[in-house]
Amino acid sequence: MIVQLFGVRGSIAAPLRNQDYRKKILEILELYASKPPQTRNSVEDFWKKLPYHLKFVTGSDTTCVTVTDAKGEIYILDMGTGVRNVGDDLLQTYFNKKAQKDVNIFITHTHWDHIQGLPFFKPIYFPEFHLKFHSPYADLEARLESQQRPEFFPVRFADTGSRKEFHHFLPGDEMKFPSGIKVEIHPLKHPGGSFAYKFTDALGKVFIFATDAEFTGEDMSIIHDYAPFFKDADLLVLDTQYTLDESFSKFDWGHTSYTMSVNCATAWNVKNLVLTHHEPSYSDEKIYEIYEASRLHKKFLGEKKLKIHLAREGLRFHL
Repeated sequence: MIVQLFGVRGSIAAPLRNQDYRKKILEILELYASKPPQTRNSVEDFWKKLPYHLKFVTGSDTTCVTVTDAKGEIYILDMGTGVRNVGDDLLQTYFNKKAQKDVNIFITHTHWDHIQGLPFFKPIYFPEFHLKFHSPYADLEARLESQQRPEFFPVRFADTGSRKEFHHFLPGDEMKFPSGIKVEIHPLKHPGGSFAYKFTDALGKVFIFATDAEFTGEDMSIIHDYAPFFKDADLLVLDTQYTLDESFSKFDWGHTSYTMSVNCATAWNVKNLVLTHHEPSYSDEKIYEIYEASRLHKKFLGEKKLKIHLAREGLRFHL
C-alpha cells in the first residue's frame, strides 16, 4: 500500500507569495556565498544540507491524499485543490492503457477545502471514467451538485461526461475491495461533522486519515473512546493545524494543536504520525518550527517508538 499526499493545507489554498519566494532565494544565496561549492556534485550536496524551509515548499493545495493498493488501483481521499494533479496523473494512465477506469473516492466531509477541486478534476469530464463516491452523507450527490450550480461554475455536475455512482457508507460498515483492502470509518469532532477513514491491506498494514478533527486536553476521554479504531496504526495522517498557543483561542473550530496530535498518536501506539492540514497563514519556516516542537514534545512524553513526519505535497509512504 502506497500513500501519497497531494494537498496538505487547511481551509484555503495558500500559494507562495513573491515576497516569501524572494526571502527564500536571498537566504539561499547568503548561505551559498558564505561557503560556495566547487563542483556540480557539491552543489547537490549544498542543497541537501539546506534547512527544511529553504529546501522544500510545504505546498499550497488543500486536502487530497491517494492510496494505491497491491494491484495498482488508486483510491482518492477528499477532493481539495490537490485533486487536480491526481486527475492529470489518471488521465496520463488512461491514455497510455486505453482502458475503462474505475476511481473510488472517499469524502471525509464537504467543507469547501475538501471538495473544491472536483470541478477541476479532469476525469470527471471523460465518459471512460467511472467515479464511485463513498461517504456517510446520504445527500452527497446534492452537495456536489450545489457547488457547480450556474451561479458558481459554468458546467453543472450532472452535465460532466463521466459515469457516477454514490455509496452510502456508515460507521460499523466494512467495504472490501478485490486487492484485499478493507475500509472503515469513524466520526470525528468537527463543526458540521467529519469522518476518519481506515485502510487495512491484505498484509494487515493500517493507514488512517483523520483530517479536520479537534482533540483538546479538556476532554481526554475522547482519545480513550477512539482508541479501538486508531490503535496500532502503521501510518496516521492527522489534523495538526495550530500551534499550541493559537489552539487556545480557537476552541470548537474543529482543529488540533501539535501537542494533542502527538498525545493522540502516543496513546494509540501509532508507528508513524504525519502532521497535516497546515494553517494557510503559516510560512514554511513556521510549519517546520511546529514539526520540531512536536518532536520535542514527543521526547518530553518519553515516547521512543513513534516517528513524526511533516506533510508536504508529493510525499509518499510505502507500507
